[in-house]
Amino acid sequence: MSTVSTMHCSIFKSSKKDEMYLYIARPEATENEAEAVNPLEVLPEAMRVAFGRATFVMDLELTESRKLARVNVLHVIDSIETKGFFIQVPPEGLINPNAVAPEGLRGA
Repeated sequence: MSTVSTMHCSIFKSSKKDEMYLYIARPEATENEAEAVNPLEVLPEAMRVAFGRATFVMDLELTESRKLARVNVLHVIDSIETKGFFIQVPPEGLINPNAVAPEGLRGA
């Protein structure tokens, strides 16, 4: 029996790597947003250092039917439920300037 679950999360971008994002669970919206906690507290120390400063991007409601641009929403939800966070890393083509372009893009 599968139920459609909803997870509220906050997304932060890395100050050290373009296109790297941190998704963390966010409790239901609170009245006092000033009580914000450090989003990096959920990360292991080495990952915290690699991520750098976290800059808030947006809050998002995740459901099984929601489509995300670069990752599977079920993978994100599972990672947040099991680890407390999900790290979205940049696609290889964006971080490797020497990568061979796909056939249709050569010479563009």
